[in-house]
Amino acid sequence: MWSIMKTMNVYLLFLFSWFNCAPPDSNNMNPQNKVLVLSDKVTLTNVRGRMDHIAYDAEDQLAFIAALGNNTIEVVNIRTGKVIHTITDLHEPQGIVYLSSLKRLVVANGGNGQCIFYETQTYNQLAIVNLQDDADNMRFDSASNMLYAGYGNGGIAIIDVVSMKKVGAIALDGHPESFRISRKQNRIYINVPDEDETAVGDLSNNTIITKWKNTKASSNFPMALCEENNLLFIGCRHPAMLEMLNAQTGEVMYTIKCSGDADDIFYYAPDSLMFVSAGEGLIDVFRINAKKELVLFDQVKTRKGSRTSLLLSREKKFLLAVPARAGEPAALWIYNII
Repeated sequence: MWSIMKTMNVYLLFLFSWFNCAPPDSNNMNPQNKVLVLSDKVTLTNVRGRMDHIAYDAEDQLAFIAALGNNTIEVVNIRTGKVIHTITDLHEPQGIVYLSSLKRLVVANGGNGQCIFYETQTYNQLAIVNLQDDADNMRFDSASNMLYAGYGNGGIAIIDVVSMKKVGAIALDGHPESFRISRKQNRIYINVPDEDETAVGDLSNNTIITKWKNTKASSNFPMALCEENNLLFIGCRHPAMLEMLNAQTGEVMYTIKCSGDADDIFYYAPDSLMFVSAGEGLIDVFRINAKKELVLFDQVKTRKGSRTSLLLSREKKFLLAVPARAGEPAALWIYNII
């Protein structure tokens, strides 16, 4: 009898240890760490294929979603949760920018290299800027009224948004992915994954002044910038990793594993948070602590392929483009930041 009781006690002790020492489920983290709460799912009817980037009109609360595989732009009213318009006949829409001062929308098409300007009352075309091929990510610099657009096998086009004409370019070693503009540093930071580097350009003369080579990981696609603290954040895919760099020197200050196939990164200043949307089907939320370390703070399960997103800091919302998968329709998922 004593032998049986001893055996049972050992077994119970094993179970207790296993439940208390097993790795925590990433989708069941401590409640106090929850940052994103799903508030709405706006169905994008008849949208198929890959989704790409999102732009936002804060005044009218409109989200513009590049449905790359569907060759459309879906316009969603965030307040009502309804699709109010669809722009058709595009050629792999990728980058998208809304110009609030001009009430214009610009769409970069990867299929034919066209950057198309639309006015947003009737969505009529205003102009087309041809960028050879593979027009991709775009950034608007309100200080200069210039639009920067990545394209082709190695270039950033500079477009005057008033005249809607290309006025310059920055030459690169390969196709650019995400990039950021810093007026504080008078620089442009550009991910060039084909060359495993981040190119740094001088905005005064539109030339590359240095190239920071990847040393810890490759396939550097998404990027975010915190100008206030001179921090640059880069997401790599091989292996899946988030890097924090000194934006002045390029020194890698900290690295941490992130979810796979990341395509968008955003820095949320009020709480020193980093949001990483990844095609693996997760949103990682990292916090920068007092020691300038990145710590995984929250992780939200989404849907495979949902890798493009947009942070609305003022509205305290996070938008995620979700493709159609396994019988579930494409949608815009809207999260509240708590």
